[in-house]
Amino acid sequence: MSFYAIGDVQGCHSRLMALFEKIDVSSPETKIIFTGDLVNRGPQSLATLRQIRALGDTANMVLGNHDLHLLAAAHGIRKTHASDTLDDILDAPDRDELLDWLRRQPLAHFENGHLLVHAGVLPQWTAEQTLGLAHEVETVLRGPDWVDFLREMYGNTPARWDDALEGADRLRCIVNALTRIRFCTADGTMEFSKVEGATAAPPGYFPWFDAPGRKTEDVVVVFGHWSTLGLVMRPDLIGLDTGCVWGGKLTAVRLEDRAVFQVDCPQYRKPG
Repeated sequence: MSFYAIGDVQGCHSRLMALFEKIDVSSPETKIIFTGDLVNRGPQSLATLRQIRALGDTANMVLGNHDLHLLAAAHGIRKTHASDTLDDILDAPDRDELLDWLRRQPLAHFENGHLLVHAGVLPQWTAEQTLGLAHEVETVLRGPDWVDFLREMYGNTPARWDDALEGADRLRCIVNALTRIRFCTADGTMEFSKVEGATAAPPGYFPWFDAPGRKTEDVVVVFGHWSTLGLVMRPDLIGLDTGCVWGGKLTAVRLEDRAVFQVDCPQYRKPG
């Protein structure tokens, strides 16, 4: 069995199909795991979502912040932005089926020693704890009160994890860590304003993966979200957001041997 992790597609369906030509997607021995942000900012969000859903058991994914934004926008909880490209999904005849499928996807996935998340993990969390905390959010998203949860999901507080957190604060902190984090302090206090590369950490902060004492150093964490990093390949880390929507590349890595597969992408969006 070959497992391929693919970074942020963000609605760039034609580039995903080009990448699939480099991977034997039709083989029953091929499994694909997407690191979130399937949709938004690229020109073909609807086609992308339909394509990935149609892969069935061939594919797994974790939810990213743009995927959650789609769910919130569909229920009027968040306004769409000028840079959003979600209208084709929101107006689609199969929108309800697509959104129902999306809300049932996990926020963390473990495969052969690899922990896959969209953005990152807090330094206090082990891989096992990360999966358990992700499951708390997944249970709510798959339950009858999931739209109520989306109303409570947004905000930057609490910025630091505490095992004693409860209710909406607890779930919001988990979501922010798994789908938004870039920088944090050694005690896991998150910072959300900086989007530049790893060297742009504010005083006292680290890229989450360089936080001292990070408890997921015993597994390989695979993530997306942080396009200004580019491709990251370390013994304990694989970063896959190579800025497809910004004119970079769409990247897949075969996890068993770290072979890299990439396609070039047009610049659909300009920073700023």
